[in-house]
Order: sequence, then C-alpha cells, then structure tokens
Amino acid sequence: MAQSDRTEQPEVVDEEQPETGPALEVAPSPHLSELTFTTRRMMVDVLIGLAPAIAMAIVVFRWYAVVQVGLCVLSCVAAEALFTWMRGRPLSIGDGSAVVTGVILGLSLPWSAPWYVAVIGSTAAIGLGKAAFGGLGCNIFNPAMVGRAFVMLSFAKALGASAYTEAGADLTVVTQATPLTLAKKFAADLAAGKVGAADLPVQLGGARELWPLFVGQVNGSLGETSALAALAGGLYLCLRRSASWEIPAGMIGSAFVCAGLANWVGLTPFTALHHLISGSLLFGAFFIATDPVSSPLTPRAKLYFGLCIGVLVMLIRVFSGYPEGVMFAVLLMNAAVPLLNRWTIPVPVGGVAPKAG
Repeated sequence: MAQSDRTEQPEVVDEEQPETGPALEVAPSPHLSELTFTTRRMMVDVLIGLAPAIAMAIVVFRWYAVVQVGLCVLSCVAAEALFTWMRGRPLSIGDGSAVVTGVILGLSLPWSAPWYVAVIGSTAAIGLGKAAFGGLGCNIFNPAMVGRAFVMLSFAKALGASAYTEAGADLTVVTQATPLTLAKKFAADLAAGKVGAADLPVQLGGARELWPLFVGQVNGSLGETSALAALAGGLYLCLRRSASWEIPAGMIGSAFVCAGLANWVGLTPFTALHHLISGSLLFGAFFIATDPVSSPLTPRAKLYFGLCIGVLVMLIRVFSGYPEGVMFAVLLMNAAVPLLNRWTIPVPVGGVAPKAG
C-alpha cells in the first residue's frame, strides 16, 4: 500500500484564548439578593416613612419643628463629613444615613431645645454612635439614641419635663404638660396619698381623650405626638420591607400587655391603649428599634428583641423617675443583640453537622 503524501501537522493551540467552561464565582451567602435594595434606597424609604411625622410636627409646633429638625440634619451631615475625613475614608454622605439620623434625632427632641443641644447631640450621634465603631454597618447602638442620651444626661434641664411646657407660649399645645408626665405625677401623688382614685384628671381617662393622642393634639417631643402619623409611616416601611415587622409587633404587643397589667393593679392611671398611643412608643417601634444595623439578624431574635424592649419601656415608665423609656430600652437591648443572634442561629439545611469522631 502506498504511503500517503499527506503528513499530519501538529495542532496549533492558541495559548491566548482561554478554554471555555462554566464561570464559577465564589462568594459568601446569600447568593440570591435584590440588587436594587441598597442602603440609599432603604434610607429614602425611611425618610418617606418619616414624612407623616414630620408633617404633623410642623402642624403642631410650626416653625420650631422646622428649625429643630433642620439643624439636626445639617449638623449630622457636617459631622459625617468631618469624621470620614479624619478617618481618611471616602465621603459617605450620599448614602443618606446621616440625614436619617438627623431627622430621627430632631423628632425626638422637644420644641424648646436650644440650638447647641441639636448640634452637640448630632455630633455625638455620628461621632460616638457611628464613627467610633467604624462607620455605617459597624455600630452596635442606634446613633440617634446615642446622641439623644448624651444630651439628655448632659443638659437635663433643657430636656426635662419643664422644657416641654411654657405658660405664655403662642402654641396652645405646649401650655400643658405631656400626657406621660401628667400620668407619672398623678401616680406619685396617688401613692403618697395626696389624691384619690376619683381625682383622676380628665386628660388621663376616658375614651374621648384617646382621639387627641391618636391624631397628635397633645404635647411631647416633635415626632411622638401623633400615633396616626407613626402608624402610617411604620406600615409603609414594613410593606416595603425596609423594616422588619417582627420588631414593632413584639414591642407593641408586650408593651400593651404590661400596660394593661400595670393599670389593673393600680400602678398607672393610664389604660393599655393610652400607653400604647402616647409618648414615643409607636415612633420608637417603627423608626428606632428597627434600625437594621443595631437590631438582630434572625426573625426569632427580632421578635425577642421587640418583646424585651416593650417590657423595658413599661418598667421604666412605671417604676423609674422618667415618664418615657423608649430611648433607654432600645439602647439596653442594642447591647444584647449579639447574644440574641447567637441564641437563635438557624439550623442549616440538612441538619446540624455531625461531630467528628
């Protein structure tokens, strides 16, 4: 047989062209995520949710609310820029977290708070509450409540019960004390024997007094007077999933039960419903306790977190010298978040891995 004239040529391989195959990306879970759910979008949702409370604050307290909230926002943004520059980090004002902190802090202050309280509180909120821990996503305490606690302890007279009232003010709503202050004073007088149960003021009892508490025709901090505004904005956040519903549900439920028991045994003249829609309980349940950074990760831990905050709020309201307890309750439970996360680690798919040996 004749040998073929053709000789086999070696196959030329292009070393520059990589072999085709599946592209594998190694990354930690979760692997399914919503790409549009960014920090900025969440902060915009919070600001939209806060809009009803801001509107009611302007209606009730007029120009005082605009100045107080505006000053807190400007101070928080300036503090954010200063501390990121000092740490050599890129400017992070665009994510909107500083604006949200300023709005929440401003709404938690009384109408009469001096300008330096807003500036110092905002600086403490960003500096001590966020930058000291490494910035957004690293803080263990709610920054706005850190700033509020700092100025409350530093300027007790400017933020005490007397700061909410002024006899000759042009605002009718501030001529009388806040509902929680009235309830605290009546409970103390009742325990001392100065008054009797029949001397309950008209502002503290009766279904007809629920309506002013619900719509916001009472005195208090700028953002806490209207339960309706807090509910409207809070439900929006829960529907948008920018806030976990387990936290406000647990907080409101436990506070309602504890308030009912306290009223039943005579520790407070307020009924459970009065306690629920007065003060900053609803505002704190939807806008403060639900901070995604300083709240737990698992659904079960979030529920426990809210339940404990509600119980602490009522313990502080009933047994301490403070008429309100949301701020301290949230900060105390922020410190317990790592424990809650550890206690509620979910079981992985397939069950717990067997121990070696």
